[in-house]
Amino acid sequence: MISVQQQDFNQQSEYERLRCQSSIGAIVTFTGLVRDINDGYSVSDLCLEHYPGMTEKSLMNIVEQAKSRWNIIASTVIHRVGQLSINDQIVFVGIASQHRGDAFAACEFIMDYLKTEAPFWKKETMESGESKWVDARESDHKTRSKWVM
Repeated sequence: MISVQQQDFNQQSEYERLRCQSSIGAIVTFTGLVRDINDGYSVSDLCLEHYPGMTEKSLMNIVEQAKSRWNIIASTVIHRVGQLSINDQIVFVGIASQHRGDAFAACEFIMDYLKTEAPFWKKETMESGESKWVDARESDHKTRSKWVM
């Protein structure tokens, strides 16, 4: 399941949806939150924008790449858009697999590619009221490079 949405999600419900699959031996989940600090400055909120249709297609491609590398029985990727406050949930990635190694690797791969390849535009508002667009960091690209074959 892939969803780009404004509304919050329930981690337990998403976990239970993955858990009801047959033949699984592991579920790995990741939930990303809005931080109150970035690059040394205080953040008051975050606005995420996207291009409907293109974003979902990109997320589907990332998940398909993961499925071609690891044994994934079921997956969930939820990414929120719109205005978000500090500690709001931004992203949920859940992977169900027969083995933990596949589940951990696929979850990490998907997150690394979401950070660098997914077409989301992020604008942080600082406590001073000033806003700035945020790109993927060099460290995000470096982390993702470990998956390049």
